[in-house]
Amino acid sequence: MAGSRRVRRMREDSLGRDGPRSGSQNVKLAQRRARFENVPSCATMSPLPPRLQTTTLWYHPTQQYAGGAKGDPRYEGRTPAWVIWNLLQRYTRAEDLVVDPFCGGGTTLDVARELGRRALGYDLAPARPDVFRADARKLPLEDGKVDFVFMDPPYSTHLVYSDDPKCLGRLSAFGDEYFRALDDCLVEAGRVLRERRYLAVFVSDSWDKSHGFAPIGARVMELVARRFRPVDHVAVVRGNRKLEKPAHHKAAEEGNYFLRGFTHLLIAKKQS
Repeated sequence: MAGSRRVRRMREDSLGRDGPRSGSQNVKLAQRRARFENVPSCATMSPLPPRLQTTTLWYHPTQQYAGGAKGDPRYEGRTPAWVIWNLLQRYTRAEDLVVDPFCGGGTTLDVARELGRRALGYDLAPARPDVFRADARKLPLEDGKVDFVFMDPPYSTHLVYSDDPKCLGRLSAFGDEYFRALDDCLVEAGRVLRERRYLAVFVSDSWDKSHGFAPIGARVMELVARRFRPVDHVAVVRGNRKLEKPAHHKAAEEGNYFLRGFTHLLIAKKQS
């Protein structure tokens, strides 16, 4: 009952029970409600210091963490910086070599270098000068030279990354060709990775009206398990501003489908 009264009081406050509020008061109220109701409040939150996650359900209210931008903020589909920070804190040491074959806006490079790791980034469509042009299925690296591989590949055809016919973002996850290409990327990651070192793959499932649901996370985990020893499977809550828009939730209710509320983080170890 106490919880019910608290919710009622908060709802009354949001309606202005005590009169008009200032802008700062409204921001504080939105943050209070987000914490209590476990709803992300991306529009009102500033970057916070990174925090080491200790369960398999990861949540951080912003894409970045305090201390300056990591990666090109204009790059659509960039990886949350704090996810990479957590992985590197757990699975790498100072001076380790970190490689990102789908480097995009360079978030992995910035986080790794900030933590004192060496880093190399590759992409078919480099977005900045320190990202080298290369196919994730054929990296210009020697065998067994890398300490950690992070992969955030395209999730089917959701975004246009490149006109290059070799781009995985041109392949639909509703067909087997997409997963064959991802498997080739995993084989290459295993080639360059040192023995007893780690790899992480960050992928989201897909749904559309024409084809329904594509379980990308489950299928990629199956591929990972064939090539590496699985370490864990983490669900990363999506702190996406689009998820806060009532129109999206209304459409999901009326269309009888679910919005993507989390991303899969698949962690594995090379162990022959």
